[in-house]
Amino acid sequence: MGNLYAVFLLKRVKVTLYAITCIFTVYLTSCKDKPGKEVIAPAVESKKTNTYDASLAINWTNLQLRLIKSTPGYAAPVAARSLAYTSLAFYESVVYGLEGYQSLAGKISGLTKLPVPDSTKEYNWGIAANAAISTLVKELYTTTNDDNKASIDSLRRVSETALKTGVTNQELIERSINFGADIAKAIWDYSKTDGGNEGWNNNFPTSYKVPVAIGSWEPVSNQKIPLLPYWGKNRNFSSLNNTVVPSDPIAFSFKENSIMYNAAKEVYTVAKTLTDDQKEIAHFWTDASITPGGHSFSIANIVLKKEKSKLDKAAEVYIKLGLTINDAFVACWKSKYNYNLMAPITYIKQAISPTWSPYIATQPVPSYTSDNATSSGASAEILTSVFGDNYAFTDNTYQGSLPNRTFKSFEEYANEATIAQLFGGVQYRMANENGQKNGKEIAKNILKLNFKK
Repeated sequence: MGNLYAVFLLKRVKVTLYAITCIFTVYLTSCKDKPGKEVIAPAVESKKTNTYDASLAINWTNLQLRLIKSTPGYAAPVAARSLAYTSLAFYESVVYGLEGYQSLAGKISGLTKLPVPDSTKEYNWGIAANAAISTLVKELYTTTNDDNKASIDSLRRVSETALKTGVTNQELIERSINFGADIAKAIWDYSKTDGGNEGWNNNFPTSYKVPVAIGSWEPVSNQKIPLLPYWGKNRNFSSLNNTVVPSDPIAFSFKENSIMYNAAKEVYTVAKTLTDDQKEIAHFWTDASITPGGHSFSIANIVLKKEKSKLDKAAEVYIKLGLTINDAFVACWKSKYNYNLMAPITYIKQAISPTWSPYIATQPVPSYTSDNATSSGASAEILTSVFGDNYAFTDNTYQGSLPNRTFKSFEEYANEATIAQLFGGVQYRMANENGQKNGKEIAKNILKLNFKK
């Protein structure tokens, strides 16, 4: 009797299990048939971005600084723009592996959506970043020389080989490469709509008519058209930066002992009595080769290496710095052409000394405000926000050609880069000080973006 009862129970259990299985199967099938009810497989956890070393990003930035130096047309605003977009592509290719961070799609001007990774698949964020940066760099520097193009391809291959070491899943590798490339393509398309596309190809547009008025910019060399006169109309990444403007410059006057006259006289007097250290400072912050924006990224790399940072910290620093430097140059160029103030060399030759020349050559662009000061102020604000006040570092950007310079803080570096323009005889004090203030405001607006979830 006991055996019969046991058999009976066993049959009931089997029937019940069968019924449950049928019901579950029907439920899954019915869910698939109904839009919006598809069953989503559990998310697959990829290794975090901090698994990978920051050297990947640092190597790509170092190569970009070389490209900026050796590719025609990469004036300071153009270089800043390129660094911004590669930083954006880098960030978006690894953001899903960044703890607490989110995509900037829908959060910066004009960027509505971007490719997203498949949450049911695993990705290697280092490989994705390498693919994203290399793909976009090739697009942005398409006119660079063959040696540079070979270096781009070489760095991509070498970095990819290193990142694939120990990874046996070929589908994972291909998936990561494709995701990075898709991000780069989307960022490339987005970049074409900002007003600065192919700016390298038209630094001095012949369509621009130079305004003629007392105190207005006049050519300072054989270059009769000023540099990138329409750049201030470009799209900012932060809409808040559309309204950031410096205080008005001193009222123009040639009258002796007027405030404007004394501002120019200061440039003249300082240049006549430069110390060796002041000359060294002027040379160091000329940044004629890698541009002020490039110098800011060089400093960021110095600090990232000092901190032995991982790829997640590099992504945070680059995205904040890149967006800021771009907007800083847009705002600065807008100011330059709104006020259209003549350069110190022009004023001094007309009103103080016809034979005077500055220590550093003056670039062909209106004076107010200083791009070096704006850029350094913006950069210092970002780097301080990430690494803190009173962060000491040695700037060896020009090691081998100029002596290194050591600073007790990012603020100290910005102040030196700012005053350097006065030592060089290329900027009025007001253009320096108000430019730096403007740069800081621009950086603060970038920091208000919703980087974190």
